[in-house]
Amino acid sequence: MSPAGGPTSLISLGRCEVSRLIVGHNPPCGNSHLNEQLNEEMAAYFTTANVLALYGRAEELGLRALVIRGDYRMLEWLELYRRGGGRMNIIGQTASEMHDVFANIRILAAAGAAAVYHHGTATDEFWQQGRIDDCLPYLKCMRDCGVAVGLATHIPEVIEHAQARGWDVDFYLASLYNISRVPRESLLVTGDAGAYAREPYLEEDRRRMLTVILATPKPVLAFKVLAAGRLCGSPDTVRSAFVDAYSSIKPTDGVIVGLFPKHFDQVQADLEHATHACRQPPSAGR
Repeated sequence: MSPAGGPTSLISLGRCEVSRLIVGHNPPCGNSHLNEQLNEEMAAYFTTANVLALYGRAEELGLRALVIRGDYRMLEWLELYRRGGGRMNIIGQTASEMHDVFANIRILAAAGAAAVYHHGTATDEFWQQGRIDDCLPYLKCMRDCGVAVGLATHIPEVIEHAQARGWDVDFYLASLYNISRVPRESLLVTGDAGAYAREPYLEEDRRRMLTVILATPKPVLAFKVLAAGRLCGSPDTVRSAFVDAYSSIKPTDGVIVGLFPKHFDQVQADLEHATHACRQPPSAGR
């Protein structure tokens, strides 16, 4: 059993309740943020059957939320998951390659997403171009669709900006690493795995974003807590990264983690790491 406040405990994103450990979407999409070889291995492994097995295993172990992109393949997996009796709440990410993101939001809502958030890379582009208010119509569309409204980013200042101006947001997604220090686009839009080499994973960025998460009254879902696999060299390294994340965020916050259970039961392993982390005392920042 997870302790009170543990990874299977529920937190609220507006009217949507999710577990504090959430299944991410990058591995099933073949997007490792590490290298092209791992992309290909993930893409080959994640057949429809293996995606549904991952979702089923997560639900069996008590997780109550998963993230999907609003692309056709993931929407099909969601439909099959629901037909099979799957009950986890769905957090939908806008798919930036779609020509009409407003329609994409409405499709995600119609497909049963309880929460939708604006894609972090697209948010970052608006920030870098001095157009951050261009996010607002998309957030309003989410509100009009009746889903919990989310904003994702890799840039701490974006969350501070939205909070200072009282944006109508129920929750944030915050990358622990600012891989948008330089302008970039998602591999799922460009197909350019070579861009991974230009993504910075700096400890100073991790500390900065954790500080922002702690200072933000609204719920925040932290992602890239394992630096997109760069902190997976040993079980001890993984465990330390989970401890650092959970002990540095609020009890009303959660963690999204990509899962690739090809070689071992990674869902069980990460749940154990997260359970251990949630039993540790808060960091000095809390």
